Amino acid sequence: MKLTRLLKRSAVALAVAGACSGAGATTTDLGAITFGATAFNGSASPGLFTDVFKFLAPANGGSAYSVVDFPLTIPFGTFGTSFSSLKLWSNPNGTVGDFDDVQVATGTGGGSSMNLSFGPSVGGNYYLEVKGTATGSLGGLYSGAISLSPIPEPGTYGLFLAGLGLIGTIVTRRRRV
Repeated sequence: MKLTRLLKRSAVALAVAGACSGAGATTTDLGAITFGATAFNGSASPGLFTDVFKFLAPANGGSAYSVVDFPLTIPFGTFGTSFSSLKLWSNPNGTVGDFDDVQVATGTGGGSSMNLSFGPSVGGNYYLEVKGTATGSLGGLYSGAISLSPIPEPGTYGLFLAGLGLIGTIVTRRRRV
């Protein structure tokens, strides 16, 4: 019974360690994301890391981004992450790290979590750059989320006010009759 439990834990530890085997910088393409929340995760070998999460955002949206350490202790070691920066980049042509990339927002916080907000946006290609140090003996694990909210266009507010005015006119006429 104890041997079976130890073998299961060992298998989990090896799987998690295998997921963390990539060192340095990684790029993950999240594709086109829609309004709502999109989750992502990252892993790193012990030491410094830079992860990039590319995505295509819809227009007229406000956005919020967050990353949080996912500490884990297993019999063979620990996983821990300390974040040093979280940056949002506009990336018109979709190629990370070339001449047209423009940093549009920088995160706040540090250590075990960071977050940032941006918007409204014109939509298009963006990427989120996560930098930090994997402090665990086996590396680091973290979770993140991108949350997009639609922001009404000014014309929508005009239609709303016109509708309220029309309802007010109808109510006033009914009172006179």
